[in-house]
Amino acid sequence: MAQSPSIESSIQGAPPESFGFRRILYTKNGYVSTITINRPEVLNCFDYTTLKELATAFLDSSVDDQIAVVVITGTGDKAFCTGADLKEQDEHILKKPNDYYKWMYAFIEMHDRLRNIGKPTIARLNGMVVGGGNELNMACDLAVAADHVTIKQVGAARGSVAAGGATQWLPLIIGDRRAREMLLLCENIDAYTALDWGLVNQVVPYTMLDETIAKLAEKLYDKLPECTRYTKQQLNFWRDFSWSMTIGHARDWLSLHAGSPETADGLKAFRKKTEMDYAAIRERASHQVGHQSGASGTSCKSCNVQMPAEFQFCGACGQKID
Repeated sequence: MAQSPSIESSIQGAPPESFGFRRILYTKNGYVSTITINRPEVLNCFDYTTLKELATAFLDSSVDDQIAVVVITGTGDKAFCTGADLKEQDEHILKKPNDYYKWMYAFIEMHDRLRNIGKPTIARLNGMVVGGGNELNMACDLAVAADHVTIKQVGAARGSVAAGGATQWLPLIIGDRRAREMLLLCENIDAYTALDWGLVNQVVPYTMLDETIAKLAEKLYDKLPECTRYTKQQLNFWRDFSWSMTIGHARDWLSLHAGSPETADGLKAFRKKTEMDYAAIRERASHQVGHQSGASGTSCKSCNVQMPAEFQFCGACGQKID
């Protein structure tokens, strides 16, 4: 009979290559582990597999007593992370909105492991930081940005709500007014504005990014590990409180909304590289009747109002839907 692994073998760090990761790069160099989202062809956005691999690497770094500092970054110089993989969302989540509930579990688990890792974490911002990528940035203790970095939230412009960390933590980090500016206007914030607002700790030329991270990691290493761990626990109070009070609700709401017309329009515009017609969306919404699901709806040829697929007559003008 196979025996369960002992506690010694279960809670010690493993060689990075033993995990066989496909979406991330995981290295350990002395007392620093570096976790890199390795999807530069899609601007280092995360799909379901990426979320699971990040969570696994965070757990391993947490239990490895040789690791004192964890660095999180993305491959290349174009993007740190641009949030959720919208191609995956379009092809899978939009067609089966209930699957978003499962996807959000992986997202929440990844964040919980990162916040509770018990060691200082540094976001190495090497390029665009967008949506869920900024939430990943904010989940880290410290952030160093290359001077070409831009940061923004996009939910209100693309059919979602940034309730996976941004609505909870931006007001804590940069203040209420600036948080509302980022979340409601969805505009780029340059690296030096992010520094001024307190969204990052340092801004350096890209060529100095690794050197700066190494020096910061050394400073963190030269501190008492147990005192550091408990300092983090205390510092996390307001983040943990706002997260725990809202994330379950956000998971349900985002799951229910995943098949809505606004989300469908946002994903369609993204895939086709077209501009959003916000005026038309507002006009359609003013005539919307019945449920809001847009994943399987149809448009009335007479008044162009979207109706659920099972409707035989338009609920707005009464015309028969062919």
